[in-house]
Amino acid sequence: MASGSGPVSALWTEINRCGQNGDFTRALKAVNKILHENKDDVTALCCKIVCLIQNGGFKEALNVMNTHTKSLSSDMIGFEKAYCEYRLNRVEHALKTLQGIPEQTDKLKELYGQVLYRLERYDECLAVYKDLIRNSQDDYEEERKTNLSAVLAAQSTWENTSPEDLGLPESSYELCYNAACCLIGQGQLSHAMQKLQKAEELCRKSLADDSDVTEEDVEAELAIIHSQMAYVMQLQGRTEDALQLYNQVIKLKPSDVGLLAVTANNIITINKDQNVFDSKKKVKLTSAEGVEHKLAKKQLQAIELNKALLAMYTNQADQCKKLLASLQAQSPGHPRPVLIQVAQLCREKQHNKAIELLQRFSDQHPESASGIKLTMAQLYLTQGHVTKACDILKSIEEFQYKPGMISALVTMYTNEEDIDSAIDVFTQAIQYYQSEQPGSAIHLSLVREAANYKLKYGRKKEATSDLEQLWKRNTNDVHTLAQLISAYSLVDQDKAKALSKHLPSPDTMSFNVDVDELENSHGATYIRKKAAKVVGESQPKEQGPQDVKKKKKKKKGKLPKNYDPKSTPDPERWLPMRERSYYRGKKKGKKKEQVGRGTQGATSGGSAELDASKSASSPPTSPQPGSGTGTATSNAVPPRQQKPAAAGAARKKAPTKKKKGGKGGW
Repeated sequence: MASGSGPVSALWTEINRCGQNGDFTRALKAVNKILHENKDDVTALCCKIVCLIQNGGFKEALNVMNTHTKSLSSDMIGFEKAYCEYRLNRVEHALKTLQGIPEQTDKLKELYGQVLYRLERYDECLAVYKDLIRNSQDDYEEERKTNLSAVLAAQSTWENTSPEDLGLPESSYELCYNAACCLIGQGQLSHAMQKLQKAEELCRKSLADDSDVTEEDVEAELAIIHSQMAYVMQLQGRTEDALQLYNQVIKLKPSDVGLLAVTANNIITINKDQNVFDSKKKVKLTSAEGVEHKLAKKQLQAIELNKALLAMYTNQADQCKKLLASLQAQSPGHPRPVLIQVAQLCREKQHNKAIELLQRFSDQHPESASGIKLTMAQLYLTQGHVTKACDILKSIEEFQYKPGMISALVTMYTNEEDIDSAIDVFTQAIQYYQSEQPGSAIHLSLVREAANYKLKYGRKKEATSDLEQLWKRNTNDVHTLAQLISAYSLVDQDKAKALSKHLPSPDTMSFNVDVDELENSHGATYIRKKAAKVVGESQPKEQGPQDVKKKKKKKKGKLPKNYDPKSTPDPERWLPMRERSYYRGKKKGKKKEQVGRGTQGATSGGSAELDASKSASSPPTSPQPGSGTGTATSNAVPPRQQKPAAAGAARKKAPTKKKKGGKGGW
């Protein structure tokens, strides 16, 4: 035993030296030699676990701990075991391990906070970091404040809550970046962009002091800031600038798979149903190994939804359904997978199935029924079922008395000429606001709109109650009083006369207006012309006989040269030829002389002169085709020349062939 103590002590010395130098690979070899001599040496086992962790062998370290559970208690290796489980993405196991350790040290609290952050339990995580900052005094205070600001940013972004102001400094670019993320979650985009620009400036300054850092290293460190800048631009509607910045980040090929996945996903959202080939390339970046451990659940869900939409746009129906089934299994109550499935069914012209799916989801998940029913109403409208759409909209209690819903229902009922139902919508809404918000702006506005609607469609008797209610609230409203008198004049003339006494007198209604100036203004539609002023008065001269204008004699119209005064003119000469009693229509068979046919270059202009059969000296041997006693009238538009039909065959229009359903068959 004494003989072996020398080599063992030398090994421990080597382990100590290697640990100080950071050479854990060499230290691990020395530890293994010690364990070869004594496999249950607790100190050697602890050193081996530390060496494996430092070398990234978390799985091997965990195996050592699980193998020697009798020798290694949870008090001794509890932190190391939880850390290995955390690094192996076994976050739930790490939480159980940490909760099983009785004594909580600072390093255990640090790891506990990281685990809670990964589990998205932000409220508990915030309390842990507050306690650490309050009760610790070391050199890691800035790192803890950075982690605390990250928790606040996550609360603002994923839980839509306004984080409390803890007065955290913005001395580093990480703190400034997290502050910008908080502002993005609150919708303060302009202010967030300023914070991101400040974070970029701080990052460049901090890295400029290090001579070993190259420009590529600086750009790689700035990639996450630039990607967030592009996201803000996208939210502001500056899609071109955002797309350019996103592509710059992609070209850098950062090592952070989470950053690559988010950037690629945002490019896909900009492309939408356009530039599909680029989107199919980018979607591969969202499926890299380890992405699920780098992003929040809502980020992963958004990426999967966009994958399903891209599959739908590229007509990959099976892939789309597969992705949607996975999403519905993960989040059964989330409405978006169902809406995408409905869109896919509509693309396949299966509208009835889409409506049935929406109705079933609405019944199973009433908390998400509002948006689902709006989609159902839209589908009914596209099919022309306006009344069914109105019934669906009226069943949404959340939006039942919203001004937008009332306007939509009234418009649709009016389109269906169902005036009574439209008035009922107004009546129910007015009764609701009469009991909940009497006299409010929206209440009076609805009463006004209801009165105008009833007057427009001739329901003057029903409009009087609304107008009277409005006038009693404001007796100085002359316009409402005039409408009320006009309505009563057709219903109750005595009431109209009584109300007319409340009209202001003409004297009080007169205004100091210069009518001439108003008529001569540029805005007047009619300008009264002023008479020209006479400079000097002159007596009208007496007209003499020489001043009387001579009347010109009218010239007789010229008659045609062949005019015969003895013949009686045609009494129907003023009528069109087709309307005259003696019109018998055009004689068929008269065709113009056909163009001469023959070889190319042959002249046909003189064919009639050279034809001896047409000359006067030689009588025709046979009657000429088309000859007749009447004169032929020339048409203003020449008839279309038709190709001669084949002898002995009737000309028929060939039936058009229609392509039947199926592939490639007629």
